[in-house]
Amino acid sequence: MNDADPGLFGPDSVTWQMHGDPMMWVAGIRALYLQALHPRAVRGVMQNSDFRKDAWGRLLRTADFVGTLTYGTVPAAEKYGARVRRIHRLLKATDPGTGEVYGIDEPELLLWVHCAEVDSYLQVERRSGFPLSDAQADRYIDEQRESARLVGLDPSGVPATTVALAAYFERVRPRLAAGSEALDVDDFLRSPPVHALLTPARALLWRRVAALAYDSLPPYAHELYGRTAPPPAAVDRRLRTTGTALRAVPARLRWCLPPGHIVNAMARLGPGSRPAPYKLRRQAAILDGPGRAQRQASSGADGGGNRRWRTPG
Repeated sequence: MNDADPGLFGPDSVTWQMHGDPMMWVAGIRALYLQALHPRAVRGVMQNSDFRKDAWGRLLRTADFVGTLTYGTVPAAEKYGARVRRIHRLLKATDPGTGEVYGIDEPELLLWVHCAEVDSYLQVERRSGFPLSDAQADRYIDEQRESARLVGLDPSGVPATTVALAAYFERVRPRLAAGSEALDVDDFLRSPPVHALLTPARALLWRRVAALAYDSLPPYAHELYGRTAPPPAAVDRRLRTTGTALRAVPARLRWCLPPGHIVNAMARLGPGSRPAPYKLRRQAAILDGPGRAQRQASSGADGGGNRRWRTPG
C-alpha cells in the first residue's frame, strides 16, 4: 500500500487525468485572451508587470502553479497558494478614467480569472476530443473550487457545475470590453517578440497555435475583439486534428520537460498514477448521471458533496 501524499486532487480525479493532456497549452492561451476582456482584471496585470517583456515567464509561472496544484503534495500546493495570495495582497491598480485605486485581489477579479481558466481548459479539451462525460465535466468544475480556494476565494461562491459556470458568464458579460490593454494582449499573442533565430518557429508554430486558441473563444469574445467568429464546426475540426497530433507525441517525452510535475508525482505514487484519458472512459460508467447538479440543488448541497472546504491562511 502506497501512503504517499496524493495531493489536492489525487489520481482518481478528473483534474489529474485532464491536466496531463498537451492541449492544455492551447487552453492556457485561450484563457489569456478571455481574461483580457475584463478591463479591471487585465489592468491589474498590465500595471503591475511588463507583460510584453515577461509574458513568456507569466505563462510558464501559470503552468507551474497549475502543475503544482494538480500533481504536487498538499503542503507544496498550500505553500504555493499562500505565496500567490501574499503577492496579490500587495498589488494595486488605478482606473485611469476615475482615478480609483483597487486591489487586484478583489473577489470579483479573482473569480473572473478562475472562471476564464476553468472554462478554457474544459472547452478546449472537450472540443479537441478529450473524453469527458457531462458528469465528469461537472466534477472537474467542482474539483477546481480547490484551486479557487488557494488563490483566496470562498469556494461556496464559485461555480460548481457547467450550468452554474454558464450562468456566471451571462452575468458578467455586460462588464466585459476590449479596451487598450486587451488589444495589447491580442497584439502580443499574435506576434510575440522572440530571438531572431526563433522567428521561423514563431511563424510556423506559435501563430497557428495562438490563432487556434483565439478561434475557440465564445462568439461574444470575437465580437468584442472586433473580428468575425469562424464557424464553430471548423474550429472543432482543427482542435481535434491538433489534439490528435499532440497526443501522438509520446507522453514520456512531453513529461520530461521542466518542471516535471507529472514525472515527480509518478515517482512519488507509483506508475499506476500515470494520467491517461482511458481512465476517464472507465470512470464514466460509474459516475453519477447527468442529473447530479439538480440533485445537489434540491438536497441543498453546495456541489462539493461531503467535502469540508478549508480556509486559506
